Amino acid sequence: MLEINTSKVSRWDQHGREHVVRVQRKGAQRTIRCDTCGWRKSAQFLPWLKAEEHLAEAHQATVDPTEGAEAGNP
Repeated sequence: MLEINTSKVSRWDQHGREHVVRVQRKGAQRTIRCDTCGWRKSAQFLPWLKAEEHLAEAHQATVDPTEGAEAGNP
């Protein structure tokens, strides 16, 4: 049985909307899919970087929701 692993990259745009790109892994192959617009791409290398690039270019979503929370900022 194949094990499927999924992770996500989320960023907020300047209007406070969250945009999510999911990275799905089957073996060595990774598929990137945007929940906002349905964009899909296969990526063997650096899928999370490609997900961040898509969010910035297509949705102007560049604010990382995890930034600040790790440093103890509210």
